[in-house]
Amino acid sequence: MKGHIFKIHSDFYYTNTDEGVFECKIREILKKQKAQIFVGDYVELEQLNTNSKQAFISKILPRENFIPRPKVANINQVIIVSAIKEPDLDFEQLNRYLCFCEYYKIPAVLCFNKNDLEGEEEIIANIKSIYEPLEYKLLFTSALERNGLDEFKDVLKNKTTVLCGSSGVGKSSLINAIKPDLNLKTKAVSEKTERGTHTTRHCEIIKLDAKTNSNIVDTPGFSQLKFDFLMPAEVSELFREFTEIKTKYGECKFSDCLHDTENNCVIKKHFEKISPERYASYLQFVKEAKEYKKQVTYSGKKIETKSKTVHNREMTKISSKKRTISRRKSNQNIDKEI
Repeated sequence: MKGHIFKIHSDFYYTNTDEGVFECKIREILKKQKAQIFVGDYVELEQLNTNSKQAFISKILPRENFIPRPKVANINQVIIVSAIKEPDLDFEQLNRYLCFCEYYKIPAVLCFNKNDLEGEEEIIANIKSIYEPLEYKLLFTSALERNGLDEFKDVLKNKTTVLCGSSGVGKSSLINAIKPDLNLKTKAVSEKTERGTHTTRHCEIIKLDAKTNSNIVDTPGFSQLKFDFLMPAEVSELFREFTEIKTKYGECKFSDCLHDTENNCVIKKHFEKISPERYASYLQFVKEAKEYKKQVTYSGKKIETKSKTVHNREMTKISSKKRTISRRKSNQNIDKEI
């Protein structure tokens, strides 16, 4: 039986199938392989008995795509929700989410919520000047005043969408505004810290509209995404304006140019085409990638596989610490000691 995981809570995997919703656990072999199961995964199930709505997940089917934080697979787009104010717009965090979408090759839409506060005209003008030339789709919404919700609904049609962003920007409020009967928990921004607090505790695929096939993934807020998994020279590939400049004016003199202090750098020659906010984010991400490079260079990052294929069957490897010594080997060791 095949199923689609729509929620993971504690150690239970809630899965939609042709025979209804099943509450699942994973097989021990998948645990030993340390297999990661994401919300949105398509899986094969083994039902406990014909009358039970409980099953075991025995196999994870191939994914079209995935993002690791939040852990979601087989999605059509990511809508990055940011607040224009309360909390103040964090360009570095916004660019961080955008670059992660570029890395995992998933289309991104920028949604700026709380478009009902005073004095935001200058911020909106700055946002448009930075992201419209990069051809990102922009949405301006207000869950409170119900502004921009029709356009928001149109973007969701016939798609499974991940809604991500920092805590307190209004992700749950937006979902409640377009589907009030869900009544997701919301919480005001703290006056003391001027930051949001977590109200969503787990990832879950929510069916918004069966007619338009609109599904949305409500996720917790994240703020610890770091570029500690790629080399510094690869960071520029995640910035569209850098790619556009290289395509139009050619490559830099040095193949490993980091577009910072090097000579004959094409990016620096056309620096006016990059916004200060985006360039500042780029330098920060390169700094994080340098730490990763240092770690790889001096300590190594080799990861042993947890499984092997024998006669077209996938089998879990046994740890050398747990492997029992054969009787013959044991006798040989005794002989050596004697």
